[in-house]
Amino acid sequence: MSIHQLKYIQLIPAPLTEVWNFISSPKNLKKITPPYMGFDIKTPDLPEKMYQGMIIAYTVRPLFNVPMTWVTEITHIDEGKYFVDEQRYGPYRMWHHEHFIETHPGGTLMRDLVSYIPPFAFLGQWVNPSLIRSKIEEIFNFRQKALEEIFGR
Repeated sequence: MSIHQLKYIQLIPAPLTEVWNFISSPKNLKKITPPYMGFDIKTPDLPEKMYQGMIIAYTVRPLFNVPMTWVTEITHIDEGKYFVDEQRYGPYRMWHHEHFIETHPGGTLMRDLVSYIPPFAFLGQWVNPSLIRSKIEEIFNFRQKALEEIFGR
């Protein structure tokens, strides 16, 4: 069982408070997720801002348009600095996603660290480079472009 990690860095030309207000609202997740993922939040009455301990359930279609339930918990928050979401139920054996933001010349620097264990034991490890990892990279590339459309380059 191997834990895989991916790191992403993006400079967003907007003030930290504006970026934080956007990324800390669960309702904005769909805006930065590729449409083919069929991302649909199932948790009713979501608040405008996430909070530590918040559970969010989604339906996603990561592969072959097959719907899956994904449940995450916001496990850590330091307002205006970082938050962590962890999978409680879903397509991975383990998913831990750290989101960091900081003021930077030219705007806000956003850094992500994704740690995950693929599903399906040996088979998941085997297809990880060509299928799972590449799909995660595709999703983050979409997110980067979506954030550029929202905040500029």
